[in-house]
Amino acid sequence: MIRIPRAALILGLAGLIPFVWSAGTQLFPAIAGQAGAVLSPMFIGRVVGITYGTVILSFMSGALWGFATRAEGRTAAVAYTLSVIPALWAFVMVTDATETSVIFLAAGFIGVLLIDGTFAGWGLAPPWWMRLRILLTGGVVACLLLPLVV
Repeated sequence: MIRIPRAALILGLAGLIPFVWSAGTQLFPAIAGQAGAVLSPMFIGRVVGITYGTVILSFMSGALWGFATRAEGRTAAVAYTLSVIPALWAFVMVTDATETSVIFLAAGFIGVLLIDGTFAGWGLAPPWWMRLRILLTGGVVACLLLPLVV
């Protein structure tokens, strides 16, 4: 089994911190109340999860674009097209801080995972990529959706 590079794993897991914070401040109002004394409302609750999630979904489009540069011919055209979908999805579908936008954002991350799998199947992503992406996508989607069902 090919190991995820340490730096990629550590930084990827660190990237989950704002999602965990978002979920935590939604699930535990006392934490949100304490945080509200020192932080802007943008950094508490659903708003931080949606804002950061939109940024990360766009970032993932950039990562996919980088993988698309390794493709050739017709595969390249398809790969470039697929790579811009997550950013466009976030721009069009995540329009506010409602539950609907949270669901669309979570769907966007699941969509990125499907594109990741396609790129990995085409040999465009490193061999460890899917292990990292499944781990991180699971964390992101759980943090986004858990406050909606608890």
